Amino acid sequence: MRFISLPGVYAPQDDTALLAGALHEEPLRAGTQVLDVATGTGALALAAARRGADVTAVDISRRAVLTARLNARLARLPVRVLRGNLLAPVAGRAFDLILTNPPYVPAPDAALPRRGAARAWDAGHDGRLVLDRICRDAPPLLRPGGVLLIVHSVLSDEENTLRQLRAAGLDATVTERRYVAFGPVLRSRQRWLHARGLLETDQNKEELVVIRARRNR
Repeated sequence: MRFISLPGVYAPQDDTALLAGALHEEPLRAGTQVLDVATGTGALALAAARRGADVTAVDISRRAVLTARLNARLARLPVRVLRGNLLAPVAGRAFDLILTNPPYVPAPDAALPRRGAARAWDAGHDGRLVLDRICRDAPPLLRPGGVLLIVHSVLSDEENTLRQLRAAGLDATVTERRYVAFGPVLRSRQRWLHARGLLETDQNKEELVVIRARRNR
């Protein structure tokens, strides 16, 4: 389906599609408790709601929250959209499935942007300012047998994500991989990324991965 995307809100792209494919493989049923973190337009939240799941979506951006609510209304799907910083709005709750397409692009600025569209992708020098928080805070919110799905670039160190999730007691593996052409952001940072040793000289594609982490019963 088509989605409204207000200015400054991350529109569904290759990483969204890759995570949507992984979501499709999960055995959702009516009443499954799903959390979509950094929801953006709400595309993934709506995909889960369309299958009968009870979906909560969170984003720090006011425009993203408004966008997700509009898209849910247009689709006539019941999605609860909350504004807040990552998992803070759902502290104390438990979920069968948590999915997230967080900011993960390495950036020259060491801090997270406080405003603007770059909040949807910039994540510090190593691209892990948000990923590390999710790896720390998401596992305690999973019910026994619950699953966490994360999509990010290999530029942000997939092994670090796997290591942290396994240390938290989850069974974590890479389940999807896809190479995609650089978009405008990475093209503008090729020299900087090469200088940091993250890119080959003539590299013009990045590898995306989906990591699936399951909490054992």
